[in-house]
This record gives sequence, C-alpha cells and structure tokens, in this order.
Amino acid sequence: MISTLLSQLDGPDGDRTPRLAYGADYNPEQWPREVWEEDVRLMREAGVNLVSVGIFSWARIQPTEDQWDFGWLDEVMDLLHAGGIGVDLATATASPPPWLTTAHPEILPVTASGETVWPGARQHWRPTSPVFRDHALRLVRTMAERYANHPALVAWHVSNELGCHNVYDYSDDAARAFRDWLRARYTTLDALNHAWGTAFWSQRYSDWGQILPPRLAGSHPNPTQQLDFKRFSSDALKEYLIAERDVLREITPNVPVTTNFMVMGNTKGMNYPDWAGEIDFVSNDHYVHPGPQDRDELSFSANLTSGIAGGQPWFLMEHSTSAVNWQPVNVAKRPGELARDSLLHVAHGADAVCYFQWRQSAAGAEKYHSAMVPHAGADSEVFRAVVELGQTLKALAPVAGSEREPARVGIVYDWDSWWASEQDSHPSALLDYRQEALDWYSALHTLGIRADVVTTTTDLDRYDVLITPVLHVVPAPLAKELTRYAEAGGHLVTTYFSGVVDENDHIWLGGHPGALRELLGIRIEEFGPLLDGDWVELDGDAKGTLWTDRIDVTDPAVDVLAHYRSGAYAGRPAVTRRAVGQGSAAYVSTRLGAEGLAGLLPALLGPAGVESELPAAARGSVEQTVRRGPDGRFLFLVNRTDEDVPLAGLAGEVLVGGAETGAGTEGGLVLGPRAVAVLHQPTA
Repeated sequence: MISTLLSQLDGPDGDRTPRLAYGADYNPEQWPREVWEEDVRLMREAGVNLVSVGIFSWARIQPTEDQWDFGWLDEVMDLLHAGGIGVDLATATASPPPWLTTAHPEILPVTASGETVWPGARQHWRPTSPVFRDHALRLVRTMAERYANHPALVAWHVSNELGCHNVYDYSDDAARAFRDWLRARYTTLDALNHAWGTAFWSQRYSDWGQILPPRLAGSHPNPTQQLDFKRFSSDALKEYLIAERDVLREITPNVPVTTNFMVMGNTKGMNYPDWAGEIDFVSNDHYVHPGPQDRDELSFSANLTSGIAGGQPWFLMEHSTSAVNWQPVNVAKRPGELARDSLLHVAHGADAVCYFQWRQSAAGAEKYHSAMVPHAGADSEVFRAVVELGQTLKALAPVAGSEREPARVGIVYDWDSWWASEQDSHPSALLDYRQEALDWYSALHTLGIRADVVTTTTDLDRYDVLITPVLHVVPAPLAKELTRYAEAGGHLVTTYFSGVVDENDHIWLGGHPGALRELLGIRIEEFGPLLDGDWVELDGDAKGTLWTDRIDVTDPAVDVLAHYRSGAYAGRPAVTRRAVGQGSAAYVSTRLGAEGLAGLLPALLGPAGVESELPAAARGSVEQTVRRGPDGRFLFLVNRTDEDVPLAGLAGEVLVGGAETGAGTEGGLVLGPRAVAVLHQPTA
C-alpha cells in the first residue's frame, strides 16, 4: 500500500515505480508566501517526495463558522504537485479554532477532578462531544469534496495523534457515552454489577443513570470501572476515527486513509492493535527518549508497530532530525544518529520516513523542536544529513513493499495487561509493564537474537519461543490457547504477576498464577514484592528486584532452573520450567533486568535451539533485522555502538552502507560507529 502511494506521481526522473516515501509535516501557513517556492526547491534537493499538510490549519481554513479560505491551500497543493511531491492531506480537525470553543465551550474536555481543559494549546475537544463532531465532520466533508480529484493527493491523514492530550475525558458527554458503551458490553445491570464486583463497598447499581466515569473519589475507585473506562476511552476515539474515515471513503473511495499512532514510551491510552483494522495502513510517530536503553526502545517501538500492522509495511509519520522540545533536557543527535534512527524504522517495516517537521518554526510552543530545515537554514549539518539520507532511501527502493521476516522468538505485548497491571491497590506500585517487556527485548539484543514484538491476536505458532512478560489479564480462551501452543511444541516463557486475573479484573482463585497455574506446574500462595532499592540473590549471582514469589512446585515435570539464595524465600524456586507435550512452559518470578535476563535466556532458549544468526564478534553490538520480498531477503545491520564492528561471513550485495564499511577480516565488512548497512540476498 505505502510503496505504491507515490507511483501515481512522477519522480524526479519520471519514475513511477514503487519507492520509499520521504518527507515531513509541512506547515506553510507559518511562513510568508515567498518561502513556499524555496521550500519545494529544497525538498527536491533533499529527495522529499511526500509531505503531510494541513494538520493544524482549521482556524486558517475556516476563520469563522460561515467563512472558508482555501486559496492558500490550493496554491500549496499545486506547488507541491508541480514539484513531484505527494500530499498526505490532514483533515485539520486536531485542534478546534477559537471561534468554535467560544461559541461552544461545551466541547472542552473535563478532568477527573472536574476542571475544564481550556483552549491555548491543542486537542482541546471531547471525543464524545456531538457538537464537536458535527463541526469537525462538516470540515472533513468540505475538504474531501474540494480536493477529491487533486493530483497531489495520495492519502488522507485523520486528525493528528488522536488521544495524545484528550484520551480521558470525564465530562457529562463522556458519562452518557460511557453508559451506552457499558450497555452494549454487558446488556444487563446484573451482568455489570457482577463484572465490577459492586458487592464490595456498597457500589451496586440499580439504574444505568447512576453510573459515572471514575471521577475524583475519596479512595481508590472500583478497579474494573477504571479498566472499563480505559477500554471505553480508547473505543470512543476509535469511533471518532471511524466517523471521519467514513466521510472520506464516501467521497474519495480510492484514496487510502490513515492516522498517526504514538507507539512509544508510556503512551498507553489507545489500544492500537484494536484500531489497526480501521485504517488502510498503519502510521506511527516516535521520538527517542535519551537513556541507557534509548535505541533499544526505538527498536522495540518500531518492532511493535510492525506487529500491530501484521508484519505489513507501515508509515513512520513523525520523528525528529535532532532534539525535541518537550523533554526536561532536549539532547541533540550526534553525527550518524539521524540516519541510524530513521533506517532502524525501515529495518522494522517502515516504507515511509517522515519528520516533524519540514522547516523549524520561528514561533510557537515547538520552535525549539528540530526539523529537516533548521533555524540555521540549508547551510547546516542537519540539512546535509537530511540530503544524504534522501540518497540512501533512493538506493533502498528495492526494499519498498517487502514484509518483515518473522523471527523465531516473539514477545507478546497486551494492552489489557498493561492497563490493569499498573492500576492502584496492587502488591507494588513500582511495577512497570513496558519496562519489563523492554528488558527482555534488550537482553535478546545483547545475545544477538532477533525477536518480534506482537499482540495476543497474532498467530502464535509461527514462534518457537513465546515470551509473555507480566501477562496479567488472561481470559480463559487465552489460557487455553497458550496451553495448546506449548503442547504443540512451542516454548512459553512468562513472568511474575501473570495469569492473575480474568477479563473483568477478577482474581483466578485457588492460588497464583491463576489461569496459568496448571500449565506452569507451580502454585503461589502469596506474592513477595520488594521495597524500592531492595534486591535478592539467585543462583549464578543474578540479582532480582521489584518482586519475588513464594513458589511451590506442583508437578514432577517441573525443573527448577534457579533458586533464591537470599530474601524471605531463600531456597525456594525462582525460575522454573515444565515440560508440556512437545514444548515447555517457564516462569520467571522476579525482575532480573536486561543484564540478568541475558544470563538466563540461553537456558530458556536452549530447548528450542534458538541461537544468534550474527557472527560472534557482532553479537550485542549489532542489531540484525530482515525484510523479505519476492526477489529475496534484505538484511539490515545496525551498529548500536560508537566503535567499528567487524561483520565476517555475511553474504549479499551491499545496497547501502558502503561509505561506512570497509574490508574486514575474512573478506567481511566493518560496520562503522552508529552506521547501518543493508545487504540484499537474492532468492536462490
């Protein structure tokens, strides 16, 4: 889908073949008219072939309720088309204009404590507001009718980063919509009262009108009410996405529709796997968070985006050329990192590489956010790196349209478990669902082993080893599926606080890990969370933090791979594995961190025979990812370090990376610091 978006447009040499998209958010309304033609010239110099336009333009397009101004946008669309640049046209609904919020303050979101979220920033609208929806869909329809046949239009971009600032709204509109959602989910009040466990604290409802969102309360709100409100809030935004999409499909049925997800960091309010089927191709925004696992987190997020997209190519709609503006300290990227970060997304399936934004703003809240054309202008290191990356992406045109080749190891990422495991009133408030998953991913990288990050809806049988960190919410059908997977020859690995509750956040009784107890062959009577800063020793000098479990082995088929050597459970099992049919099921009862997991993983991967595909000297230093097309495999090799790394014995034609590689030992390559090489291995 993405690789063919641009095939309708002539490339710089009249080329209409599929190719990788390259560009940025383009905001010409921030600049005087004389800058626009210079923008197009520089875009062509950089190899830009696609830009997103109109994202925050509602107030410019519709200055008042009854006045429209499309002249400037018509001219921009024409200029871009004349330059051979396609347009991903936004519906401009991300932020309502002042005239709308002044006339209709009832569209403004309300916090859990009853405060109104006022205009002055962005995304100040309620996802469930019928008034906002009427005005927004009028704008969408007007834009679609105007540009339906414009030759520059290659895709529609619904709103922008839906839910970034308004995912949770506690207004009266939200309360009414929440009740409707609950009626559809439970049908009867008796079913809702059972699911919510309302016998506790005298919360039983006798009328639907009594139910509210989990607003500010005197103590801990009902946990299932909280979980359902998270589900509802994601669904409310999804329904809004569908409303815009349906208008666009009605008027422009042949123009694909997308919206930009935010698979990164702790952005968890939107259940993106549930949204993915509602758009024509998945798009994502990602920004690096500086820290010891910064590039692992980038890789993890790109990998998860690919999993959400079902392994199909996807669109990197936003990332940064250098520093961002919204972190406590906004660190500039070092030489080579602009290209490495971008190409790592391509390695994980991105067929489009785009930035926020094209030209760095001179005013506004994001004026210190980097761009393809920085404040210093085209005579800058950043723009020269942008031009160089454009040439690299042209050389990678054969990659366009290829799928990511599945790894042998899968890491399951589950939104319900993410939401539920981090709620209040739990054994530990220190639990970090995403960090645990990231630690397993980093540990696999240290060993040079490829892994896919997938959802519970993925075909699990494609993986020899399946890791399910903190799989807290396990409905009965999922427990049955995981058991079937292991019996059929798969090797399951799960962790502390997994299998504990069902879909209603009710405890599986009889001992933990509840739904997975029989599969794992263990029983836990009581959790042993650790205070912040405390740790325990395991066999092999590994150290555990955050959590321990009082494990009893209940099946003779269980092998104890490690015991606790200190702490309240000294001498008891810490890591177990049970033979199950043709496979196995393992349990890790403490947080070992990336380093500790790297030491444990060989024992867990051994039964499946999973080993690194990389030369020994490159393991831990180089990330390897594979995309596969009809003409062969594309091997991406990304140097995670600041040192040269030799790569001996890897066959294939070098598509890119020649400037960073040289003759190595045994005729191999040497991958330079922070460099990327891509090898094509033709189909035999």
